[in-house]
Amino acid sequence: MSSDSAKVTPIRSRRACPECSKPSVRETYPFCSTRCKEIDLNRWLSGSYVIGSRGDDDEDGSGNL
Repeated sequence: MSSDSAKVTPIRSRRACPECSKPSVRETYPFCSTRCKEIDLNRWLSGSYVIGSRGDDDEDGSGNL
């Protein structure tokens, strides 16, 4: 096996870590480190991040759509 075939081309392009803006690494993608990955997880688990919704279709509370 030649050294050319041993080279791995990454599927994802490198991008900045969403926590600290350092370059991301493969092991913790899209983060730069386990620390940044765990900070982000803690924010999700503590409710700091929220996925918004459209709201209820039943705006008047009558139960009729």
